[in-house]
Amino acid sequence: MKSAPTAINRRTFVKTAGLFATGAALTRSIAAPALPADSLPKVRLRLGFDNFSIRAMGWKAPQLLEYAAAQKVSVLLMSDLDAYESLEEASLREVRAKAEGLGVQIHAGTWSICPSSKAFKTKWGTAEEHLALGIRVARALGSPVLRCVLGTAEDRHTPGGIEARIADTVKVLKGCRSLAVDSNVKVAVENHAGDMQAGELVGLIEAAGPDFVGATLDSGNAVWALEAPLKNLEILGPYAVTSGIRDAVVWDYAEGAKVQWTAVGEGQVNWRTYFDKFAQLCPQAPVVLEIISGFAKPFPYLQEGFWKAWPKVKGADFAGFLALARQGKPLESHKSPDQKAEQAYQREELERSIRYCREELGIGK
Repeated sequence: MKSAPTAINRRTFVKTAGLFATGAALTRSIAAPALPADSLPKVRLRLGFDNFSIRAMGWKAPQLLEYAAAQKVSVLLMSDLDAYESLEEASLREVRAKAEGLGVQIHAGTWSICPSSKAFKTKWGTAEEHLALGIRVARALGSPVLRCVLGTAEDRHTPGGIEARIADTVKVLKGCRSLAVDSNVKVAVENHAGDMQAGELVGLIEAAGPDFVGATLDSGNAVWALEAPLKNLEILGPYAVTSGIRDAVVWDYAEGAKVQWTAVGEGQVNWRTYFDKFAQLCPQAPVVLEIISGFAKPFPYLQEGFWKAWPKVKGADFAGFLALARQGKPLESHKSPDQKAEQAYQREELERSIRYCREELGIGK
């Protein structure tokens, strides 16, 4: 039996992958030419946004819905239960009626449902109680999905690694299967904050049951899991029922690479290629913009110990991430001087992304 890779072997792997990443074949895998128009499904993808894009506004559901209608989008993902004034059925039905009157479909959401995740909070009870509550909220709102997450990249460092956290999440999901099926709500687990790569999330969905569990496909979180967004889409797309879309720039630094998210159209993702593939793999899923800009996250993959959290990453897959890093240029971080400035910044980042999707890519109304 071969021994586990040493840190030196990992460095050798990184250097080799970096060389491979500059090859023409790999470049094509990241920014492949668009498919012929006649080979694409005749689909006009729906456009929406996640309320986290404008979190600084502090708005509740009614204001968020009015803003969504003003932006002429057809989907609003409210990714936390605190977006509602009340979780009572009657109050939620009022929100649903308002949404229907404005022509906006609600996608409900909440946070970690993994009881052993560092991100899990007991605010809504046990993990099973939290998930059941989210499903009931989604049903009352007429939402076809409930977006939720396992945790964050920190969970990759916990005992048993991400595999143990996936197993715990699958158990919670299975415990709520009947409620989800009876409610006609699909639980949409997100690849979130570097917790899972696309293949790991597919494994979770298959283990829990793809009849009631799907994916929230997040292009920005793909690069936080050392993946190129297009590769992530190719794996997760067939399972996607909703999404979280933003652009990103990746660049080299002394200890590895840094990632900064951006407004759509201002990063490295080839969106025409991306949405051609999106329309083929998950045309029923809306393009939900979740714009989180202004800061860079380091990935010091040349440091000792970094790879302990990523023991199963394949060289060819990581090479896609490296290819982006070789092509990217550093961005300045943004910091707003006060709350009003941050509100204006977040709104402009989102609205610029909406315009780009509508005017340049033909997405939405």
